[in-house]
Formats: sequence, C-alpha cells, structure tokens
Amino acid sequence: MSTLMKEDGFDYVFNPSACEECAGRCCTGESGYIYVSKTEIEAIAKLLSLDVKEFVREYLFKKMYKYSIKERKNGDSYECVFYDAATNGCSIYDARPLQCKTFPFWDYYKTRVNELKLECPGISDKEDESV
Repeated sequence: MSTLMKEDGFDYVFNPSACEECAGRCCTGESGYIYVSKTEIEAIAKLLSLDVKEFVREYLFKKMYKYSIKERKNGDSYECVFYDAATNGCSIYDARPLQCKTFPFWDYYKTRVNELKLECPGISDKEDESV
C-alpha cells in the first residue's frame, strides 16, 4: 500500500503509486509552461553535463521575463521535452523544477479538484483516504 500525500489547505490527497499506471498526464496533454528558476536551470544543465548557455538554447524558451522548458508535439498532444514515454518518467527527475515537484498541490487546483481528477488518477477526496 502506498502512502497518501497530503498538504495543508488542499481538500484532496495524492497516491503516488498511481504514477506507475498513468501515461504521464502531468507531463503531457495541453500545451503549457514549465517555468524554471536560475538555480533550477543551473542544476538541470549540470545533470545533463551541459554548459548553462547551451542548455538554455537547446531546451528553454523565454516567456515574458521567465524561462520555460520546451515541449514537443506528439500527435494531438504536447509533452515536456524531458518526458520519456518509454519509461513513463522524467529524464531529469533528480533536478526537476519545483513546479513539477509540487504537482498536484498547486493553488490552481484548490478550487478545481474535479479538473485535477480528470488529469491525475492518483487524486481522491480527503474523506476517501483509504484508497
């Protein structure tokens, strides 16, 4: 049995073992932004054994004053360039951005739990914690 993850202020829990059966829906689907800080850029570049400038040029794009990780189109969907469909995982997992680390506990989903449940099979209501 997996340990359910909880966060204060959220009316749901997350079962991380659901990731094994999910096709990376948090890393694929609609186009979006995966913002990275300077510290995260440096950590990912180091993990990939790349110079920071080379990493930025190859894997990021600028949106206003922030950098976001590039996506690639896959059929009708988009996926993070670091999503590995063969392993159903993240190729930069050890240096993944905070935005990825904190999913599914984003303020956006506090009032959109039903939307989150459609995206993530590991979400259940707090009263269903025995899941």
